[in-house]
Amino acid sequence: MDIGSRWQRLRSSFNDSVGTIVFGMEDGTVSIFGLIFGVAATTTDTKTVLIAGASGAAAAAVSMMAGAYLDAETTRDEADLTRSALFASGHSGRSLSSHLVKMGLTATQSDALATAVRNDHDARDGLLLAIKAAPKTPLNPLEQALWMLLADFLAAAVPILPFVFLPILQARIVSGVVTVALLIGLGVGRARIAKRNTIRTVLETVSIGVAAALAGVAIGLMVDRLFT
Repeated sequence: MDIGSRWQRLRSSFNDSVGTIVFGMEDGTVSIFGLIFGVAATTTDTKTVLIAGASGAAAAAVSMMAGAYLDAETTRDEADLTRSALFASGHSGRSLSSHLVKMGLTATQSDALATAVRNDHDARDGLLLAIKAAPKTPLNPLEQALWMLLADFLAAAVPILPFVFLPILQARIVSGVVTVALLIGLGVGRARIAKRNTIRTVLETVSIGVAAALAGVAIGLMVDRLFT
């Protein structure tokens, strides 16, 4: 496989996985934002903040990777079973009607369609092909898992990196600013993918991140006082 083909394959995989990537980035940003600010609120030791952030980011990324893999694998298996049942020999009108109901048609509509094509093999095969093409092609579980791992870990690094290069007091401010900027970008991405109102989606995304940070700070201060 030449470089052009590999690049095209990578682009196709990225486009198919954009929802997973945005979700992974949001999860990594929000969870580590809360964790690192909770730790940074109770210590001036940069090493402690970095250990907590790095270990939390790694654990969260691996956990999300496993979840993405299992979810994609389950979705693919369910789709394969559905298609096998639909195209099995001796497929009955009743099972076709039941499947149409599961896809969102009313019982009356499903029975009418199943009855209409019961004795017309060409019409029945055409309907089955349409049903097969309707659902989105199941995604590759391994690809979804790897994109999730990469997105989650890279996004989690955003609130951590300022503590690598700056004193802890300045790092708190810079980390907060760059993380909120990333959350705004993720909100815009979510809005475009889901075709939702951009302002509302951005506000929701940023609010979740800020709430996570405040929760982390509150818990960190509470634990620090209890054990001081």
